[in-house]
Amino acid sequence: MSRNIWFMGTGKFAALCLGGLVRHNIAFRRIITGLPTRSGRSGKENPSPVELAASSLGLSAERTGKLSENPGLLHALESDSPDVIFVIDFGQIIREPFLSRMCLNIHPSLLPEYRGAAPIQRALLGGRTYTGVSVFRLVQAMDAGGIVAQRRIDIHAEDSASDLYPRLAGIGCDLAFAALGGNMTFTPQDDSLATYAPKLEKAEFALSFTMTAERFTDTVRALDMSGGAYVMIHNKRVKVWRAGVRDDVKAESPGQVMECGGNPVVSCSDFCVELSEVQNEGRNRVSGSEWARGTRLKAGDIL
Repeated sequence: MSRNIWFMGTGKFAALCLGGLVRHNIAFRRIITGLPTRSGRSGKENPSPVELAASSLGLSAERTGKLSENPGLLHALESDSPDVIFVIDFGQIIREPFLSRMCLNIHPSLLPEYRGAAPIQRALLGGRTYTGVSVFRLVQAMDAGGIVAQRRIDIHAEDSASDLYPRLAGIGCDLAFAALGGNMTFTPQDDSLATYAPKLEKAEFALSFTMTAERFTDTVRALDMSGGAYVMIHNKRVKVWRAGVRDDVKAESPGQVMECGGNPVVSCSDFCVELSEVQNEGRNRVSGSEWARGTRLKAGDIL
C-alpha cells in the first residue's frame, strides 16, 4: 500500500499483529514502541516485544516514553502526517494531536465486551466458550470507538491464552487489511452493553485446591502468557502450566492426591484436576508425572 501508515505498539499481542500486518505487505513508515524494561541487579535492558518482532522482520523501531514529551515524534506527525496509525497494545493513553488522525486498534474481544487491558485473560477466567476480535477507531474513551470489522471465534476446552493470542491476532490482521482496502464504515458501540477487562492483580495468580476444578483449570489457561498461575504446596510455590478437569475420578478432600501412576490427579472442591505440566521454583517445567516422581508423591497424600 502506498499510504503513509504508522504502527504504535509495545506488548506481545502488538508484536503478533505487527508480524501479521507486515505479511499482508503493509509497509510501515514508522514503527514506534515503548521504552525497554530493566531486570536483575545489573539492570539488563529488555527491548519490548514489538522491538524484537521488528528486528526479526528486518525493520527498525523507534523507542519513546510519553508521546507528549517526544518533540521529534510530534514534529513528524505534522511534517510526515500519517494516513493511518495502528495503535495496538501500546501501553499509553492516546491523546491529541494523535487522536484526531485515523487511529485504528485491533482488540482481542467482541467489543463492547471486555474493554481494557486483559480481554483474553478475562474471557478465559470467566469460563467463556467464545470470544472474538474487533477493529475499531480510537476515541477518547477507552476502547469505545466505532467498529469497522469484527469476528467471533469459539474457545475450545483446551485453549489457553497462548493459543488465543496468535489466533486472534491473525484474524484481526486479516480484518484490518480488508478494511484498509475498502471504504471504512464505523458502527457505533452500544455503551450500555460494555463490560471491562482490567489488568491482572497479583492475587489472581494464586491457585487453590479449594477452587472448583473448572475455576482451577480456567485460571491456568488464562495466565500462561502472563507468568503462570501457581499453587502453594508444602509452603513452596509450584507453577501449574497445564491442567485439565478429571470428572471421571471421584473427588475427596481438596488437595488429596487420588491417582499418581502418571500425571497426578488431585481433588478440588467438586471434581479432580490432572496436573500435566508443572514447575518448582528455580527449576524447569516438567511433566506432571516427572514432577510426581521427583517429589515422591503417592496416592492419598494431601497437598
